[in-house]
Amino acid sequence: MNNQSPALINECEAARILGLSVKTLRRWRWAGKPPCFLKIGAAVRYDPAVLSAFIETARRTSTTDTGQTIDE
Repeated sequence: MNNQSPALINECEAARILGLSVKTLRRWRWAGKPPCFLKIGAAVRYDPAVLSAFIETARRTSTTDTGQTIDE
C-alpha cells in the first residue's frame, strides 16, 4: 500500500502559491491566522492540500460577500 502524502513545502513556496510575501505569512503565523502550518524542528512547512483549502475558503462572489453561508 502506498500512502505517500504530497511533499510539504517551505514558506517561500507557500507565499509564491498564495501571491503573498513571506513576511505576510510570518505575521499571520505570529497572529494565529490561517493557513495552518507545521513546525518540524525549526523548519516551518505547509501542506499543499491545506493551502488549496485555504484558497477555496477565500473565494467570494462580490465585495460584500463575507464567505459565510446564510441559512434560509
